[in-house]
Amino acid sequence: MMSPMKVQRQFPRWKTVKPLLGWHLPRFDGVDRKLQRCITIQDLRTLATHRVPKAVYDYVDGAANEEISLGRARETFSRIEFRPRVLRDVSSVDLSTTILGRSSDLPIIFAPTGYTRMMHYSGEIGIATVATQHNLVYSLSTMGTTSAQELGDAVSQSRRWFQLYVWRDREQTRSFVAQAKDAGFEALILTVDTPVAGQRNRDIRNGLTVPPKINSKTFFNMATKMKWWFNVLTTPALEFATFRQFTRPLSEIAATFFDASVTFEDLAWLKSIWGGPIIVKGIQSVADAKMLAKMGVDAIVLSNHGGRQLDCGVVPLELLPEVVAAVGKKMEIYIDGGVMSGKDILAAIGFGADAVLIGRAYLYGAMAGGMAGVEKCIEILAQEMKTTMQLTGVTSIAEFTSEYVNLRQN
Repeated sequence: MMSPMKVQRQFPRWKTVKPLLGWHLPRFDGVDRKLQRCITIQDLRTLATHRVPKAVYDYVDGAANEEISLGRARETFSRIEFRPRVLRDVSSVDLSTTILGRSSDLPIIFAPTGYTRMMHYSGEIGIATVATQHNLVYSLSTMGTTSAQELGDAVSQSRRWFQLYVWRDREQTRSFVAQAKDAGFEALILTVDTPVAGQRNRDIRNGLTVPPKINSKTFFNMATKMKWWFNVLTTPALEFATFRQFTRPLSEIAATFFDASVTFEDLAWLKSIWGGPIIVKGIQSVADAKMLAKMGVDAIVLSNHGGRQLDCGVVPLELLPEVVAAVGKKMEIYIDGGVMSGKDILAAIGFGADAVLIGRAYLYGAMAGGMAGVEKCIEILAQEMKTTMQLTGVTSIAEFTSEYVNLRQN
């Protein structure tokens, strides 16, 4: 029988223990350690809850009514099943793609989001700057806190799209289109899922309505976020840039936001006055996708407005394969809603999407850490996409097809 091997013992020494613990003395170098420690979009989401008022966070995080649509979208992504191929050289991975005929470093489009400077004072210009640094498309909302001209002047090299609601006043709509064209916007996004505004219960309870009806509870919660308040008070006033020219009360202007009478004829009119690429956002049926393909639009976005309009609506990811089969060769198809990771993006690509719009994901980053938080969001998504592609045996976005992804049925 072999005798046990003798191991020389020694007293623990701090210089050998310290590297295992990862501890260090506090540093005062201006680096946001909490942001640095975020490794998922969910981490950014959690950090955001500590850095902005509840009403602001709920505006981003919430959805319509009981928020069933948003919950179903996220649940659907949780049923993604990847089907890897092995023994392939995945030492080099290309995450780039082509969107509307131009190269993009990632298959990601920054979705239009309203009132962005409420989330962080750098607002649309700060976020568009990050998008430009990564060669990504940034979309400016009609309901933004920065005008088309201001964004064009500040980030002149950006790929920028302008999101439009057709107002009841068609001449005002024409004016918005002209402003976007003059400011050098590349494409027009027509949002079509808002004939009326959806009911967002969180916003109503918090008083974030048009016009605002902030209650005392919401006000005092805002007051606890001193850094957020300081930034609000020491930067230009929060406002919808679109409404600067109006002298009427916001309550009256609100009645003209959306037009319940908009039809396909209005789309034909927009095509005639815009003269450039048009993307139609808010498609939730194969029939409408076919109609738009016949009209010659350049792209559509399968979207239920992130669950913020009609609750219990269609889940875009589930609809995607049907739409791709019907019109995928006639125009580009994008998707949004519930995207919280790089693997979510790849799943959509695998089912036939040409690109994916992100909204909440980058706004979580903005609330958590401003421009650095948006940068962190892109870093997280890119790393997750790269790792997922390598583990599935794919080296380019173009190769990632339905061969590598499946949607499990519970």
